[in-house]
Amino acid sequence: MTWYDPDGADWTYVSTKLIPARLITWWLTLALPLIGLVVLGVLTSPWVFTGAAALVLIGAWVSWIIYRQVTAHAWIERDEDLIVKRGRLWRSVTVVPYGRMQYVEVEAGPLNRAFGIAKVQLHTASPGTDASISGVPEAEAARLRDRLSSRGEAQLAGL
Repeated sequence: MTWYDPDGADWTYVSTKLIPARLITWWLTLALPLIGLVVLGVLTSPWVFTGAAALVLIGAWVSWIIYRQVTAHAWIERDEDLIVKRGRLWRSVTVVPYGRMQYVEVEAGPLNRAFGIAKVQLHTASPGTDASISGVPEAEAARLRDRLSSRGEAQLAGL
């Protein structure tokens, strides 16, 4: 057992469909500056292409980081609480007791809906213990929302 991995934990990892969804967003963000540098390089000096090449290298590096982040994001439902972990280099583990949950929200933008995934956001009285799980398959997100809400009501610990 390590500090972030309870004994016998059966982690549920987020969908790998989150990787292309994040990559599309990232590369669309880079597209305008990259196109601008290429056009500027054609019109002025070939040296500007080094900036475009650097931007492509940064884009590739961030793409690798996105892959690593998504494959480290997981959750586990236990009897009394929900644990959410994320990160590889900077690890984060959030434990949310069911009795402290105020409400559970499921959201999905157009790109997430196209990939059939959603984000489950847990809200508690303390903003420091709010947790979110991105990349949950839509059906699982609805099931998770219902299950967490019912467990929260069953274990309500007065605030």
